Amino acid sequence: MAVITDLGQEKDIHPRLKEPVGERLAISALGIAYDKDITYSGPTYKEMSIEKHGEGRFATLTFDHVGNGLHVRGGSLIGFTICGPDGKFKKAHAKVGKQNQVYVWSDEVPNPVAVRYGWADYPLINLYNDAGLPASPFRTDTFPMTTQPR
Repeated sequence: MAVITDLGQEKDIHPRLKEPVGERLAISALGIAYDKDITYSGPTYKEMSIEKHGEGRFATLTFDHVGNGLHVRGGSLIGFTICGPDGKFKKAHAKVGKQNQVYVWSDEVPNPVAVRYGWADYPLINLYNDAGLPASPFRTDTFPMTTQPR
């Protein structure tokens, strides 16, 4: 699998830029099938913990496949939402912490329980590793989805 959420177009599911898609698939093949010692995947969500900071709390997300660290393209991190026990997701602030961590918070969510990243039909995201590969969209929750049978 190769993450290409940063290569798509809002109104067309098929990416017009085929070469970078092929390059990412080739990198994955080299790392997985040919066991080359390379960073073959973008950052993938590993785990979340909730930390107290002053009056509020924030989520600390830990990632695998970060290579030599996480990087942000184009200013501040975007694409994160966070929710409290009510399950209502709010746009979140996020920043890179340690080499493989991102801190996520919102003033509207004093007691976070879950985070989502790139969770949209056409996500605007900008978290990468040092190999230039984008983070995969993810969710930390197991809330029922709208597509599940009722």
